[in-house]
Amino acid sequence: MSSFLQESTQFANALDQLQGKSVLVLGHRRPDGDCIGSQVALTRVLITLGIDARAVNQDPVPRTLIKFVGDTPFYSPQEIAGDDFVIVTVDCADKKRVGDELSKRFPQVFLNVDHHVSNNDYAEINLVLSNASATGEILAKFFLDCEFTIDSTTADGLYLGIATDTGQFCYGGTNASVFEVCRRLCEYGASPSSVAHELYEREKPGRIQLLQKFLASFRMEYNDRVCIGIIRDSYYEETDTQAEDTEGFVDYARSMEGVEIGVLIEERNENIKGSFRAKDSRYRVDVLAKEFSGGGHACAAGFNVVKSFDDFYPELVNAIGKHLLKTIEK
Repeated sequence: MSSFLQESTQFANALDQLQGKSVLVLGHRRPDGDCIGSQVALTRVLITLGIDARAVNQDPVPRTLIKFVGDTPFYSPQEIAGDDFVIVTVDCADKKRVGDELSKRFPQVFLNVDHHVSNNDYAEINLVLSNASATGEILAKFFLDCEFTIDSTTADGLYLGIATDTGQFCYGGTNASVFEVCRRLCEYGASPSSVAHELYEREKPGRIQLLQKFLASFRMEYNDRVCIGIIRDSYYEETDTQAEDTEGFVDYARSMEGVEIGVLIEERNENIKGSFRAKDSRYRVDVLAKEFSGGGHACAAGFNVVKSFDDFYPELVNAIGKHLLKTIEK
């Protein structure tokens, strides 16, 4: 089943080197399903191997993902005393994605497991498989190849990562291998129906109100090939929501008929967080995100800039236009 046999051996050898050490499994800030699911799954497997491990994230686990943590030791940086830890990262294309505090506190990364094409191989051991649909898929194949213990919480975490990063199995990276991995995870206790319930059937009124504001903000650019939606700073207070409540919003921008690239811009004082989603990998939005010191996948990428919305919006539109022109010329 697995096409990662060589990498699975490398992974097993790396984990052998962690015996007798204390390990922190870090994920990226503003964690999504693949990040949390991968942190939970790897931490739990390390513990079954007799390794002292815990998951740490700079930001809190989102409300809709808390159930998937279960009894996994999962902490904030403030709850971790000392610095004598071996660091493993999951789903982080760049070391800085773990957040400034954790990046400065733990500058050396031992193992980096990821699927982002923009990953810059920042660790001592880098297992970056950009042809995988999710970091959860990579870890699932490693665990199955190595015959590691997979309990139901681990299986749910891995399935969560795959389901979210494939857009509920709708994105281009979804293939027979993905479904086979998910079938195997179901044998170990993963529950697709309960995962879907937690993710998509627990909406709170404020988030729906925030979505209404986002949809009303749509701006169409370049003959309606680009749809840009905006979350202004004031929207969060007006709807009693938080930044985590925008998860998945950018997909609405992409879903418009005729749109090739959907964009979400979140305004936070003098900071902007942006997300790109493309319908076709030829648009390489990871390359577009790099223009703003970001990165990601060919069809999904993000960035952060320190600018006001009014100053940044024309710059963004201009960059997208040039990127579209380059794509057409290829």
